[in-house]
Amino acid sequence: MSERILVGLDIGTTKVCAVVASITDNNNINILGIGKAPSDGLNRGVIVNIDKTVSAIKSAVQQAELASGIQVRAVNVGIAGDHIRSLRSKGVITINNRDNEIKMEDVNRLLLDCQNIALPSDYRILHVIPQEFIVDGQDGISDPVGMSGMRMEAEVHIITGLVSAVKNLHRCVERAGYEVVDMILEPLASSQAVLDDEEKEAGVVLVDIGGGTTDVAIFLDDTIRHSAVVAIAGQKVTDDIRIGLSVLEDQAEKLKREHGIAFSDMIYEDSILTIPGIAGRPPKEIKKSVLSKIIQARMEEILEIVAIEIKRSGYASQLSAGVVITGGGSLLKGVPQLANEILGMDAKIGVPSGLTDGLVNEVKNPIYSTGVGLVKHVLKSESKQSNATAIPTKGAKTEDLMEKIAGRMKAWFKEF
Repeated sequence: MSERILVGLDIGTTKVCAVVASITDNNNINILGIGKAPSDGLNRGVIVNIDKTVSAIKSAVQQAELASGIQVRAVNVGIAGDHIRSLRSKGVITINNRDNEIKMEDVNRLLLDCQNIALPSDYRILHVIPQEFIVDGQDGISDPVGMSGMRMEAEVHIITGLVSAVKNLHRCVERAGYEVVDMILEPLASSQAVLDDEEKEAGVVLVDIGGGTTDVAIFLDDTIRHSAVVAIAGQKVTDDIRIGLSVLEDQAEKLKREHGIAFSDMIYEDSILTIPGIAGRPPKEIKKSVLSKIIQARMEEILEIVAIEIKRSGYASQLSAGVVITGGGSLLKGVPQLANEILGMDAKIGVPSGLTDGLVNEVKNPIYSTGVGLVKHVLKSESKQSNATAIPTKGAKTEDLMEKIAGRMKAWFKEF
C-alpha cells in the first residue's frame, strides 16, 4: 500500500481522544478510526495521576485501533496546560558567503540566534515559529532563502513548556506502550483542523475551550502572532453547577450537556428541570434560567480573559475574520452569541474540515479538533521540510538540523 499512517493523541483534562488517519500519495487524509475515553488523571492540562492517564490513553487508542484495524505503535501528542508560556524574540546575523546569497543554513543560524533568551531552568522551548524576516532593512519577508543580502534579522514566536510536565506526558504515553513521535502545542494543532487559510491571512482568534484549559491563538498574515493558555474551562462550569445547585458532579455534567445554555437571552420558555434526589431524598426542581445564569457567568469570565489576551496581543483592530470557537466547551448552546457580545466580533463554531474519506462525519465535532489537527499539523510540517528544513532548537547538533521534527523531539527528550 502507498498509504502511510499518522496518529493524533489529544490528552485532555476530561477526555483522551485518539485519531488514526491514512495519508495518500497526494496528501489526502482518510480518517480510519477514532477513540475517546474519560480522563481524570490531569488537572488544568497537567498530569497529576500517571496510572489514570495511562489507562485513559490505552482505552482511547485501543478504540481507534479496533475501528481502523491498525495496530498503533507511534503517536503525535498534543500538549497544553497552564504552564505553557509564549514570548517574542528577535535575532540578527550577517551573511558572509561569497555571493551574499541567503541559504537555509543561514536561516537556521538566525533562528538559533533568536533563541538566545533567558529561560528558567525548568522550562524548555517547544516551538520556534518565524513571523517575519528582514533583509538589509527590507521587512515583510516570509522566505528569505535565495535572496541576496548582507544582514538578516528575524522576529519569532517562541512557545515554552515546563520540563517536568512534558516529561510526565511523555512517560505516560510510553507506559501505555506507544512511541512519542512529536509533541505539538494544542492550539497550533487545532488551528490546522478548523481554520481556513483565508481566515489566518485576514486575522482570526482561535479559542479552544477544553475541560481544564482554554487555549487562545491569534493568527494574522498566515502566521501565529500571539498564544496563551487560560486555566479556566469547561470543568469549572460543571463545578459551578454542582456547587450552585447542590447536586452530584455527574448530575451537574449531565445538566450542562443536555440543558445548558451559555446565553440566557436565548431562553424563551423557562421550563422546570427535575433532578433525582440523593440517597432517597425527594427530587429537586430548578428553573432552566437559573442553570443558564450559572453557566453564563463562568463563560463570560472565560471570554473576558480572552478579550484581555486579544488586547494584549496588539492585533485587536486587525482581526477581520473574527473568532472561531472549538473544543468541547463550544458545544454549549449560545456560545457564539455570547462571544459576539463579549468580544464584539463575529463568532462561529469550528469543526474539523479538509478531510477526504473515512469517518469524516464522525469527526465533524469540536471535541476532535485537536486530534485531527495533530495529524494535519504533522502532514503540513513534513511538506514544508521536503522543501526546506525543520526549525532548529537551541542545543541541537548541526547535522540534525535537516532532520524532521520527529528527530528534533527525540533528541530533546534524550537531554532529560
